[in-house]
Amino acid sequence: MIKTVELTKVFRTDEVETTALNKVSLEIKKGEFVAVMGPSGCGKSTLLNIIGLLDNPTTGELYFDGTEVSKFSEKKRTNQRKSNIGFVFQSFNLIDELTVFENVELPLLYQKVPGSERKAKVEQVLDRMQIAHRRKHFPQQLSGGQQQRVAICRAVVSNPRVILADEPTGNLDSANGEEVMNLLQQLNEEGTTIVMVTHSPTDSEKANRIVQLFDGHIVTESIRKIL
Repeated sequence: MIKTVELTKVFRTDEVETTALNKVSLEIKKGEFVAVMGPSGCGKSTLLNIIGLLDNPTTGELYFDGTEVSKFSEKKRTNQRKSNIGFVFQSFNLIDELTVFENVELPLLYQKVPGSERKAKVEQVLDRMQIAHRRKHFPQQLSGGQQQRVAICRAVVSNPRVILADEPTGNLDSANGEEVMNLLQQLNEEGTTIVMVTHSPTDSEKANRIVQLFDGHIVTESIRKIL
């Protein structure tokens, strides 16, 4: 489903050149739950950003269903993200001025889904994530765990094929973190492909496969269970 071929990412300033990824080749199958681990600065988030078409590699190739997508125009990259990818971040990235309902509705507005269909989809996912009772609240009125539930709702409301999660429990206590990971595992069991960056060995136990990065390289891969 997703394949990287010798992805390299170099960040340059006037005085410093930093290689964040160095010839990373990785294949992620449909329906997998892959955890990407490694120390801070090893290239985890950079890899996730490139897979999510939020950034370009310096060299190398990125394939989605056999199509090389890293060199798409900005319009085609945006369409690819909207159609196929949902994002969950450590910082939640909710819009303070919008209610829970309005935050979750955003991807459907971008896709120009009709109003009645939007409402039904948002209500359905809010009910599923057990946050419907907060639909009229604003993010600052929610706990961290509730905000991350809303972020997951927003990520899945358009039924993406892939969810990219960057430290999804990083700002949560252990109880809320476990709930969030259980939600992601349920989505994966229903067929959604998930790629997650994490420092947490506990969170990584939900994954089918663990990829360890160090200094921009893949150093080990381990399979936790057969799909």
